[in-house]
Amino acid sequence: MSDPAPQTPPAVSDLEIKDAALIFESVWSALERERGRENMAFPEEILWLNGAPGAGKGTNTEFILKSRDYTSQPIVVSDLLSSPEARKRIDAGMLVGDREVIELLLRRLLEPAFATGAVVDGFPRSLVQVECLKLLFARLNDLRREFLQTPHAERFPRPRFHILVLFVDENESVRRQLRRGKEAQEYNRRAKADGAPQVEVRKTDLDAEAARNRYRVFKERTYDPLQTLRDIFHYHLINAHGTLAEVQARIVKELQYQSSLELGGETHDRIAGIPLASEIVQHARQDLVRRLDGYAERHPELFRSVVDLIREKFVPIIRSHAISGMAHVNSETPLLEDPLAISMFIDIFSERGFHAVVDLHRIEVPEHVDLATGAVRQRVKKVYRVSIRFQGSEIRRG
Repeated sequence: MSDPAPQTPPAVSDLEIKDAALIFESVWSALERERGRENMAFPEEILWLNGAPGAGKGTNTEFILKSRDYTSQPIVVSDLLSSPEARKRIDAGMLVGDREVIELLLRRLLEPAFATGAVVDGFPRSLVQVECLKLLFARLNDLRREFLQTPHAERFPRPRFHILVLFVDENESVRRQLRRGKEAQEYNRRAKADGAPQVEVRKTDLDAEAARNRYRVFKERTYDPLQTLRDIFHYHLINAHGTLAEVQARIVKELQYQSSLELGGETHDRIAGIPLASEIVQHARQDLVRRLDGYAERHPELFRSVVDLIREKFVPIIRSHAISGMAHVNSETPLLEDPLAISMFIDIFSERGFHAVVDLHRIEVPEHVDLATGAVRQRVKKVYRVSIRFQGSEIRRG
């Protein structure tokens, strides 16, 4: 896939900035008069989802919601625009009026269901909408400062905006749009025969040139304006080519916690030296395989002894705890006195899908009493306490 990013972001004219300001202020003022300033509480985090036609926004929305732990449904801008005139423009691959979009969207975002977070599918899609998004972010920060020392402070957290763009190239977009059209038509044929409800078929999904034009509208009127947000909000450009699993893996990686944007500068600098969990585990599997192969090649006898210990002593106990998913085993084997043996022990369990923790406990055992002095001589017994966790049985309990 070729790099879709232009070399320079599109310029925003003074007229577009002025238009955006007029639209935003008009909508905001009307909502504030209607609701009261102290009730202009928007979601703490908003993920603004966009993408090329056929890139999989609808397919991945539920996955994105779960990855951010949002309980609300997505706000799909196209669903907000239900008037016949708006529907006609959408079918033609055109955009509806910016003011109409802004008003419907802000009203929806003010609903209590979105207090902790929201996914907005299909916004912003024009330079004016992009400018309105910047104005919204600035206004939310103003409200946070205004209400910081008041009883309303918790309703106005520091806003977090993420721009998420799913991208496929033009040929892939057209192919997916046409495939979607054929699948929808086939579904409707079966639904009609069964007397079931039919699904809507986009006109642009039925004609290659219309599908290509829809993609070009996205590139010229949506994708380019989004570039101006790169330096303001966290911007996630996702390669949406490939299987669903591959795309979702990229989404997870992109949406990992971004401390450089979501923490204050001083806080981030203080903890920046601690690596992210994702950085530590990124190559963990490959490292584990290399270690196990190294044990088998360089320390074959010790490795064989550890494998035999696990198979003969630990596996039978684990089997007896298959439902609970946890087993605790005490062992006095001198084999585990070797730190290398313990490393082998833990790595073997990890490779087999278990999580093992080994703790050494020293227990003093009285052995002899000196009758002359009354002193008690004690022997130190080493007991290795092993905790093993794994996925328990799915059997229904109770």
